[in-house]
Amino acid sequence: MPIVVDIDVMLARRKMSVGELADRVGITPANLAVLKNGRAKAVRFSTLAALCEVLTCQPGDLLRWEGAEGEMDTEDAAGAGRTVGAPGE
Repeated sequence: MPIVVDIDVMLARRKMSVGELADRVGITPANLAVLKNGRAKAVRFSTLAALCEVLTCQPGDLLRWEGAEGEMDTEDAAGAGRTVGAPGE
């Protein structure tokens, strides 16, 4: 998937552990690991907002698109009716 999750970079910059971040955000360490390792299929905006608040960063500091120009599928750009939810839901 061309979306790269850089939570580990922000954790290192903030000198914070995964467990501490999970506690402060209010999610399980297992769900945070799924997100951090790029295995999540979705993330709730409320979870993303909590991550940004705790890490004092912007969503773009945590997520980036790593694909060649012009490769984005128009169906993906429109959302294609996919449900967006929290990891594991």
